[in-house]
Amino acid sequence: MGPPDAERKKELRSFCRSAGIRFKSLELLNLSLTHRSVTNESKALSRAGPLRANNERLEFLGDAVLGAIAVSLLYQRFPEKNEGELAKIKSVVVSEEILSGMALELRLDTALLLGKGEEQTGGRTKRAILADALEALIGALYLDSGFRAVRDFAAPRINPEIDRVLDKKAAQDNKSRLQELSQRLYKAYPVYRLVKRTGPEHERLFWVEVTVNGTSYGPCTGRNKKAAEQEAARLALEGL
Repeated sequence: MGPPDAERKKELRSFCRSAGIRFKSLELLNLSLTHRSVTNESKALSRAGPLRANNERLEFLGDAVLGAIAVSLLYQRFPEKNEGELAKIKSVVVSEEILSGMALELRLDTALLLGKGEEQTGGRTKRAILADALEALIGALYLDSGFRAVRDFAAPRINPEIDRVLDKKAAQDNKSRLQELSQRLYKAYPVYRLVKRTGPEHERLFWVEVTVNGTSYGPCTGRNKKAAEQEAARLALEGL
């Protein structure tokens, strides 16, 4: 695969400006944005067979670099969490769903080079392709500018995702946290009571209150009984 032409270089510089990154080597950046479908269709040959001028090797590198950054952030931010807890958070933060979302925010989809077949089947919107391309971009940035540049680029994007994971986990664990607290303080379990149901079948609301050591909290609402119980537990935790 040859160097990018003048028009492509213009596109790459525009992408760098919008994404807030700098590359000394536009060839390396271009390689990171080249999906294997391009080289599969080109049938370019070398002495060893078909050329592999695509982003797969950079993706392999970027996956490791991104993982190291995510782990270092988690290690520094949460000294009280054990290895298992940190691993669970990391697995979500660097998941295909999260990375593809980051890629779209960077408008990486507009800079991708795809083969005609992949283009016609909606390759620019496929999560796997977007997530892989982001990892390849990170691998290329690491080779181009070093670990610190990658960390400066990735950390501001990873930290908010870590916060979202923790917020979601806290919301899902309200009932467990309330049960633990109630047992520790009062040697008793919280008691949940369905107060009422309102609204038509397709827009039903459930109203639930929870009683802890004689004090009731709520009622709180949810689209189902479990959601209402979680909300009531959250209110009780705030009160306690």
